[in-house]
Amino acid sequence: MGPTLAVGALAAFARSRWGVRLQSRRGLERRRRRAIRRLLVERMPRAGHYAHPFDRLADVPVVDKAAVLADFAGFNVLGIDLDTALTAAHAAEHSRDFSGLLPGGITVGLSSGTSGRPGVFLVDEAERLRWAGTVLGRLLDRRSLVQLVQPWRPPLRIAFCLRANSTLYESVGSRRLDFRFVDLVAPFDEVLAGVATARPDVLVAPSSVLDALARAAARGELAIAPRLVVAVAEVLDPATAVRVEGAWGVRPRRVYQATEGLLGLDCARGRLHLNESVVVFEPESLDAEHRRFTPIVTDLERRTQLVVRYRLDDVLRAAADDARCPCGDPSRVIEAVEGRADEVVEAVGADGGVVRIFPDTVRRAMALADVTDWAIRWSSGGRLDIALARATDAREVAAAEAAVRRSLGELFDAVGARHPELRFEAWTPPRPGDKVVRIRRAEAPAPPVAAAPAAAAPTEEVARG
Repeated sequence: MGPTLAVGALAAFARSRWGVRLQSRRGLERRRRRAIRRLLVERMPRAGHYAHPFDRLADVPVVDKAAVLADFAGFNVLGIDLDTALTAAHAAEHSRDFSGLLPGGITVGLSSGTSGRPGVFLVDEAERLRWAGTVLGRLLDRRSLVQLVQPWRPPLRIAFCLRANSTLYESVGSRRLDFRFVDLVAPFDEVLAGVATARPDVLVAPSSVLDALARAAARGELAIAPRLVVAVAEVLDPATAVRVEGAWGVRPRRVYQATEGLLGLDCARGRLHLNESVVVFEPESLDAEHRRFTPIVTDLERRTQLVVRYRLDDVLRAAADDARCPCGDPSRVIEAVEGRADEVVEAVGADGGVVRIFPDTVRRAMALADVTDWAIRWSSGGRLDIALARATDAREVAAAEAAVRRSLGELFDAVGARHPELRFEAWTPPRPGDKVVRIRRAEAPAPPVAAAPAAAAPTEEVARG
């Protein structure tokens, strides 16, 4: 790592650690205006997709995943085409060796593709190091920071439990940071052993994996004592947060990240702030109160693959209180990342219109039904295909289905929607490495809810990230 890159990482660390608390909302917006001008004038003309300059960000056409994949070479400044990127990514996925880079020190990665075709992203070394500096600066507790800067103490141990290793994460490694990658594309006992061996001070994993690890710790099968637990990749549901805190005495912190960049992080007060210092969020409202919205994002620091006015398929819920967070960060607070847009169930209203039922309310209803693992596929025709973890006793199966019918019925009554047709199937754990997606729109015709089990399918207890 050259001195310029090191300075960039340290600058990102310092800015995210202390800088956010030193600026006002007005100062944040003034800094962003300068960054937007640099994006429009300096970087966008280098990408083939933008054939002519734009005077204002609002003049740039909105794009989505399909548009970016259709002109992949046009959205990155090196002109790397999609086939080249996918070939490199798939080779790494197959070999489980993620150390290889494209020419120019470029890393290619794939998103999990929970809403269809996986997203593809390119980052260079400077962008990877800025990511590392920002995440560490924002999330490390004071005790960990002290350990990090004292050379006579052991290095800070960080375990990343992920479905794919990446130099994006390995950028964190140094003499003061002991980075361990735990591959989730493995039987769960290997994941458990990897985490135990790492003995992490900082544990990073998808919400479902944290849940499985916390359950294992509660059974006495995992003896670790992380000081910081970070949930990534999946929505952190309240039950998992409680289970993690019960296992290790720390409330998990959230990182909201997608193919399109680092979008949000929890502050020390446990509130999720949008990463507005480097990302512009344009909300497309989904409800009359203007609290739920789909964001159009522009990343002001991405230099390899541009993300400019990119419409996400996530649903965010803004905090009801607009007052500045006591942590000092002027960036907007998000009450929840409710899920992807196709997780918003579109039910038939009593008048025949469409009623949107947001994923957090569906998850709450399923929690009230006291079921464990489950998945829902919904169709606009008014049917829900529900997969439940099956008990061996037929009476317990019937009781679980009755509880779900009752709880969902109460939810549909509360939102003024007609009761849908419910079809129950057996829950099958996802394939190793697949992200857990609880709610999804069904294809037409609707596919089976449960995926075919993999050769080394995990047990019902295990949730994959």
